[in-house]
Amino acid sequence: MHRRPQTRALWRARWLALLLTASQGVVAPAQTPPPVTPRAAAIPGAIVPSYRAIVQLAAPAVVGITVTGARKVPPQNWLPWPDEEPFSSLFKNLPRSTPPGERLFRGQGSGFIISSDGLVLTSAHVIQGAEQILVRLSDRREFKAQVLGADPLTDVAVLRVAANNLPVVRLGRVDDLQVGDPVLAIGAPYGLEQTATQGIVSAKGRALPGESIVTFIQTDAAVNPGNSGGPLLDASGSVVGINAQIYSQSGGYQGLSFAIPIEVALRVKDQIVAHGRAQHARLGVSIQNLNQSLARSFGLDLPIGALVVSVARDSAASSAGLMAGDVITAFNGQRIDNAGDLGGHLALMAPGDTVQLTVWRNRAQRTVSVKLGRASDDTATATEQPAAPPGQLGLRMRPLTSEERGAASLDSGGLMVVESNGQAARAGVQVGDVLLAVNGTPVSTVEQVRAIVARKPAAVALLIERDGERQFVPVELD
Repeated sequence: MHRRPQTRALWRARWLALLLTASQGVVAPAQTPPPVTPRAAAIPGAIVPSYRAIVQLAAPAVVGITVTGARKVPPQNWLPWPDEEPFSSLFKNLPRSTPPGERLFRGQGSGFIISSDGLVLTSAHVIQGAEQILVRLSDRREFKAQVLGADPLTDVAVLRVAANNLPVVRLGRVDDLQVGDPVLAIGAPYGLEQTATQGIVSAKGRALPGESIVTFIQTDAAVNPGNSGGPLLDASGSVVGINAQIYSQSGGYQGLSFAIPIEVALRVKDQIVAHGRAQHARLGVSIQNLNQSLARSFGLDLPIGALVVSVARDSAASSAGLMAGDVITAFNGQRIDNAGDLGGHLALMAPGDTVQLTVWRNRAQRTVSVKLGRASDDTATATEQPAAPPGQLGLRMRPLTSEERGAASLDSGGLMVVESNGQAARAGVQVGDVLLAVNGTPVSTVEQVRAIVARKPAAVALLIERDGERQFVPVELD
């Protein structure tokens, strides 16, 4: 059986194409690959990333970091026997503890190159306590790194290696990132360098407990010990964050990873390069999120904004006239949905900057101009309070003594809770709490509280102090 001429011609064309492809060989990637163009998906506005192209673009600029150093070790008691007989005489000549000294440690992390002359970004906790830092490039070259500076409040560190013409990452914008967008992390989990993992953006503006002033990008990209300091990349291959933390009860990845927004990291980098250290703006307020009950108490239709719990003395907020019970709803014209949003905006500001806050106070909106101060180790925190079911207030209180007022650092006012029942107890008010204000109005007598409750509001917001911390507690009354 003979093939038809057209069939023979088609086979010859295919073989010719294969031969030409084989003769060309493998083309070496350029030092700076072309930008990644995500493909459009069936859903309008959705994007489908090419993870292979993202890795080819970014991986040459991702580095592994090895740190070595020594930590001081306190004396440790190891003798298990008590002083009583019959065993103490057998061990009386043995030392009861090991002497203090130093213990060598070795750690690993990740980082990425942001300038061709050797500037590297990583997490501050990766290099903490390190005496020697070794940076390993994707082409296996190794360099000793100099620490230009590290900022524990944002967990950002800047290193420099003595090299030129290095590959660099592309830098993106967190504002362009939305929940549900695909992301990719590259790093060295457990020392396995150049490991790529993918996921989506799970949340933005996520505030976490602790001293950090950063509001994080939350993702479900697999991040493990050793990934810290590595880049989080968007679908175009641009760095949008530094992988910094995970939430885990096992010590490994459990679906919750957190990255420092790249804008925050770059602001810190600029200050470290220019001044050797980072300086952060401070507003001087403690804040918490609103829920529906608190929103109703302050006359708001929706629980949107950052509720001011307390104002620090001699702070920028105090000088501008901010008060406990104010709800900050916008920062320089940008809407504040929750306490984390306010922290995110402040993280991008510098001491001395003047900002415009939109504030809800006494059921009316006003604009407050604030010249920001300088932050120390104390930071604003956000806490959430659950709503309470309907009922009565149920509090029995008395005025504070002068000693109690001094212990609470109060010049005047305040009521000690001596009994908590009903709705207040269900909302979390406890005996020993100090009631400072109701619906933003300071109180110093029981009659003042009764007068407010007598107006029969649907809910009240109680500002209480407990163990030196202040918070608003919403109590439903209808």
